[in-house]
Amino acid sequence: MMTEPQSYTIEEIASLLKVSKLTVYDLVKKGKLPAFRVGRQMRITADDLRRYIDGQKGETSPVSSAVSRPVEAAVRPIIISGQDAALDLLGVHLEKNGPYQSLRTYTSSLNGLIALYKGQCDIVSVHLFDGQTGEYNRPYVEKLLTGHAYIMVNVMRRPIGFYVSKGNPRSIQTWRDLGRSDVVIVNREKGAGARVLLDEQLRLHGLSPSAIRGYEREETSHLSVASAVASGLADVGIGTEKVARMAGVEFIPLMNEQYDVVMLRTPENESLIASVLDVLRSDSFRAELEALGGYDVSQTGRIIAERG
Repeated sequence: MMTEPQSYTIEEIASLLKVSKLTVYDLVKKGKLPAFRVGRQMRITADDLRRYIDGQKGETSPVSSAVSRPVEAAVRPIIISGQDAALDLLGVHLEKNGPYQSLRTYTSSLNGLIALYKGQCDIVSVHLFDGQTGEYNRPYVEKLLTGHAYIMVNVMRRPIGFYVSKGNPRSIQTWRDLGRSDVVIVNREKGAGARVLLDEQLRLHGLSPSAIRGYEREETSHLSVASAVASGLADVGIGTEKVARMAGVEFIPLMNEQYDVVMLRTPENESLIASVLDVLRSDSFRAELEALGGYDVSQTGRIIAERG
């Protein structure tokens, strides 16, 4: 009976090499570290990891392309950054309709844009509110991608607001309520869209972060924020309506969040951009996205901004 070769997940490789997951994805994307898929998970064999390490030491021996690259040369690995399930759906459709292998990294909007600037990602999701203009995304993309041609396309819009316990015992309704001495919040990590929204609203309402109880406590997803509220560790957090239903907390809507994807406009990206536009504008993608619940798809596939 044949035994399966030993293999590692992206997370395990990152730990072994003492690098970030983004770095591992970049190595896979460039073909330096071959990967194969098991279901929705990417794995790397122990032999290929050893070849890569030996190659870094200058000790690698020639290996055939069939052995060194399980992914066919015609298939392009693409890294999609962001947390929403809509991006998983986008990856599935891109793989179905083109020569792509989608790799996912769950990075915040700001960190994703920085990774895009550095060439470490191909598609980055953004949902960043700018209090100066009242606009989502464009001001941040224009500043962070200075000197780069890009295209930004809408994926969907979704309600964002407060998570509170059942019955809203603290009667939290507005941004100003976060400054009350009897209210404890749970925050998101720096760079997350919800964190940027909170910081902008505190600034607009003249509230100092140091006066907000719980401001320093950070979670890394909408679900972990909602769970903290559900368990009584905090009175309020910020997130999407869909997750509120999952976590069993009440949702107080505040505004509609614009969720876009950004890609660099380069000659090698033109076919990818065309594929993304085709997917986002397809009836099948919009129907599947709408079926997930909690999304407004009326602007899905619309070009929001482009440069170059």
